[in-house]
Parts: sequence; structure tokens; C-alpha cells
Amino acid sequence: MATPEFITALRATAGTQLLWMPGVTAIVFDDEGRVLLGRRTDTRKWSVVGGIPEPGEQPAACAVREVFEETAVHCVPERVVLVQALQPITYGNGDECQYMDITFRCRAVGGEARVNDDESLDVGWFAVDALPELNEFSLFRIKQALSETPTWFDPMTLG
Repeated sequence: MATPEFITALRATAGTQLLWMPGVTAIVFDDEGRVLLGRRTDTRKWSVVGGIPEPGEQPAACAVREVFEETAVHCVPERVVLVQALQPITYGNGDECQYMDITFRCRAVGGEARVNDDESLDVGWFAVDALPELNEFSLFRIKQALSETPTWFDPMTLG
């Protein structure tokens, strides 16, 4: 995954210390109810689409941009599925980040799913009952996007 220029510039002065970062995830469905997934170049595993908003970019606009950049699919956000502070992670170079993820349920409105950048090895539509192996992060977000429940918030933090 390419590191956005604004983060590279921030790291030049912040070093590897923990950064609190926004993140968005897009769970995109087509008219057949299939979900859009990409197989990432960094992990070689299938995953939902996501990314980091540019400074000043609205989260929903970021979701639309990331989906198109990675998959060539045009989509529109329909609703916020969940908001969650993720556990801090440390990258191989020592950089520490903690992401605040906002996940959107989106509807595909055009484009043909294909690899559209260097972050993906493969892109495809999958029936929800025939998903490839996915991590818990992706599975939970797909499950929440399929439900008609209100936006999910971590119940442990609502004190």
C-alpha cells in the first residue's frame, strides 16, 4: 500500500511515534448482492477496500475514491455501517499507527471490476455465501453491511 505524501511528510518530523489516523472502509455491493473484494499486493490476501482520507477529504468521498482507484468500480455510499477505533499497529519499519475506521455500505453504479492500481493483485465480485478466506476485520464489516441494524459502535466504550 502506498503511503500518502502527507503522512510521509508528517513522519519526517514525528519519527515512528504513534499517529492517530483516519481510515475508511467501503463494503460495495452490486445489483446481484455480490460484494467487491481485492487481493492485496502487501499481504497477498483478499480484503475489503479501504484507505486513508487526504487532508480535508470527507470520509464518504474517500470511500468512493479508494474504490475507484483500486477497482475501477464507481460507487455511491448508502450508509455508515460502523465506527471503530482499531488496536494500534506497528509496521515493519517501526512506524506506529492507530486508525479510526468509518465503514460505509456502498452500491456499485458503474465500471468494470479490475485491478486499477499497484495495491491489488486481483479484484472480483463474490457471492456472500461463497467468499474467499477473509480476516475477521473484513468479515465483520461485510456482516454489518448486510444487516439492517443501526450504525455499530463498540459496546465496550459506551460506558
